[in-house]
Amino acid sequence: MAPRRISCLALAAALCACSGAMRQHDAVRIIDVADGWADNSVNAVVFRRNSLASHDGMQYIAFYDGDARVVLGKRMQGAGAWQLHPTQYRGNARDAHNSISIIVDGAGILHMAWDHHNNRLHYARGTAPGALTLGAEEAMTGRDEASVSYPEFYRRPDGSLLFLYRDGGSGRGNLVVNRYDPAAGTWQRLQDNLISGEGQRNAYWQAFLDASGTLHVSWVWRASPDVASNHDLAYARSRDGGKTWERSSGERYALPITAASAEYAARIPQRSELINQTSMSADGRGNPVIASYWRDAGSLVPQYRVVAHDGKAWSSHDLAFRKTPFSLSGQGTKAIPVSRPQILVRGASVWLLFRDAERGSKPSVACTTDLRQGPWQLRDLAEGGLGAWEPSFDSGLWQQQGQLNLYLQPVRQADAEGITSAGPTRVGVLEWTPICTR
Repeated sequence: MAPRRISCLALAAALCACSGAMRQHDAVRIIDVADGWADNSVNAVVFRRNSLASHDGMQYIAFYDGDARVVLGKRMQGAGAWQLHPTQYRGNARDAHNSISIIVDGAGILHMAWDHHNNRLHYARGTAPGALTLGAEEAMTGRDEASVSYPEFYRRPDGSLLFLYRDGGSGRGNLVVNRYDPAAGTWQRLQDNLISGEGQRNAYWQAFLDASGTLHVSWVWRASPDVASNHDLAYARSRDGGKTWERSSGERYALPITAASAEYAARIPQRSELINQTSMSADGRGNPVIASYWRDAGSLVPQYRVVAHDGKAWSSHDLAFRKTPFSLSGQGTKAIPVSRPQILVRGASVWLLFRDAERGSKPSVACTTDLRQGPWQLRDLAEGGLGAWEPSFDSGLWQQQGQLNLYLQPVRQADAEGITSAGPTRVGVLEWTPICTR
């Protein structure tokens, strides 16, 4: 797995025999990494926080190789050559929930959580600043670490880390929040149960840490393991690193937040094809912006939506460009013709990253400079189809420099946690500096 750089055209050929990379004037570059597991979508699920992470001019990547071994890599930001390190760790890559999440703390230490779907915590950290070598598995706090799912890392402006995960199973889980102090090298528990399903439901969340250090969390409720029971979209934020929580009005929540006490950004009935675990961001004033998809009553076609708060009220915006019906029901990872979206906000511009079978399952983007009025412009960022790929990206690099570095890999996903025989495919990183024009 020696690192090497190939041209955009050569990588596009590796990505499912695509017809070529973006044209030169599109200012998109794709950097080759290595072969990765592709028998399901575990390397390319939307809830990886993060697949790529940057610190002090260095970018890191993580993925499962064809043998389900965790591979770490690093490069100087913007460079073509990757230094890759197969670690001592493996995961049950046959379960697409068991993705790898990484972050680098303010001291330059890499942290990794992997292989989670209602099982014990798997967590390790780098042996030195900038190192790709990992120490032994360890606990964080030692509490509520026996049934972990959906680990997510966030780095605060002071270099400390937040770690969010679900404790418990689908339909009955709680949201746990830990904080890491790089100086002390220790984790502490902030919230045992930030959002409680009260034994009747659980929150499937997405989070965003803005430039001021405010942590935004939004979520849908799920009443059972069946994805069709997703409903409603709720919101909370913390201005003090996860200790206390409030509504968009500034009114303090009594914790844990419940279905009765939550602030609702949108009311959406069950069986609306509402997806869980999407993404959110915030504008320059700290107002939340949430991306999802669902269908309206009377329609068979789920549409991408952006739900935003303007400092006074919530509004929902229907992108309305899709034409193909589909339905969500059942348990496990679903084979869905669209990806869950990622959302980016900078100034007045909003970008929605997605994959849709209507567009050949390419990495695509919709953008607007006016969220309320539109219009939304659509384009594809590469020419080759990526199967069941969902977008994940280097969120720190985006926030600091306005540059998108997108994890790219063609993958397949059989329905209900199935496995295909696709074999390994090429991992790449798509580099693009987004500009949205009227």
